[in-house]
Amino acid sequence: MLDAQDPELAALLERERQRQTRSLTLIASENHCSPAVREACSSVLTDKYAEGYPGRRYYGGCAIADQVEELAAARALRMFPGMAHANVQPHSGTSANWEVLSALAGSGGRILGVALAEGGHLSHGHPVSHTGKMFEVEQYGTNHETGLIDYDSVRDLARKFRPKVLIAGASSYPRELDYAVFAEIAREVDAVLLADIAHPAGLMAAGVIGSPVGHADVLTMTTHKTLRGPRGGLILCSEELRKQIDSSVFPGGQGGPLMHQIAAKAVAFAEALAPEFKTYQQAVKDNAAHLAACLAEGGMKIVTGGTDTHMVVVDLRGTGATGADVESRCFEAGISLNKNMVPGDPESPRVTSGFRVGTAAATTRGLGKDQFAELASIIAEIVRGTDPASLKARVATLCDAHPAP
Repeated sequence: MLDAQDPELAALLERERQRQTRSLTLIASENHCSPAVREACSSVLTDKYAEGYPGRRYYGGCAIADQVEELAAARALRMFPGMAHANVQPHSGTSANWEVLSALAGSGGRILGVALAEGGHLSHGHPVSHTGKMFEVEQYGTNHETGLIDYDSVRDLARKFRPKVLIAGASSYPRELDYAVFAEIAREVDAVLLADIAHPAGLMAAGVIGSPVGHADVLTMTTHKTLRGPRGGLILCSEELRKQIDSSVFPGGQGGPLMHQIAAKAVAFAEALAPEFKTYQQAVKDNAAHLAACLAEGGMKIVTGGTDTHMVVVDLRGTGATGADVESRCFEAGISLNKNMVPGDPESPRVTSGFRVGTAAATTRGLGKDQFAELASIIAEIVRGTDPASLKARVATLCDAHPAP
């Protein structure tokens, strides 16, 4: 139908499908969702306006939409037992963070999060983000020798700054966080602890790494990274914070929820509750550890010396290459990854002294340790200056053997 009605757009979509099929995604924030998730995302719920919450809508005809949203929320709570309430309406992880911070810090309130160059996210208070403009922000970092978070430094900073919200979470930090220590710090300064688990949520839901449940007051996450669902956000919180956060999502931050997206979230959450999801997540973690080891063997400097999660961050200083160089040259070879800031980075975010890779999407395609060793070899050759065109056939062989879903 689309071919006939809008051939120009149909051609673009086909080109993107071919790009995904003929290349490998090592971008840590991307994955390949299932055909069932895509089907729900393109369902008739695209047409339904359902402003409000189940049982409290501002439009008629929402009985089925209510059931869909309640199903998604119930499944979300089953993924993270111990949390009392799930809001499945946030359109993205950034929306979820903004809505939680607006509810719990208030306009001009103090928030303490990790700096962007140290592994944080824009929505943790970076100056270019609304969170950096609407709140009073202080940011903690890492030990530049080890790349690890210095918890004593976080504690000292929290004591001096006295934030209303302490953020534990990062966008490019490959190690597990000590949520018990973060909780101690938050309690000491009477702050709410927000755990942003956008990246490791799937690993946590499967139980292959530790969870902040029992330590954090609020969890925010995306639904499309390791959770392997549609693009979107999710908030989990205590019963005490439910009213504040729900009001901040709607009507505070959003209007009508994207019901087709919520339906797709429900599908993805059901998939995450299946036994095979744990097998998949263990493979994601094991593949990342092996990829890090192979990159190190190839002469790469691994930030923090390894990984506990799905991602690996490489420091390129001393190689003569920048993150932007490696990102561009890998793309020529058929590998998508992203340039990334590293601790103490002297370069701008558009250039960077490092790059980040993740294993979730390629593991979904069925790649294992042998294939990730091959990818590490290809990437190391690119960093050393090998012509990417001479490496395309090796990437194509991996793609042909492991088709995208």
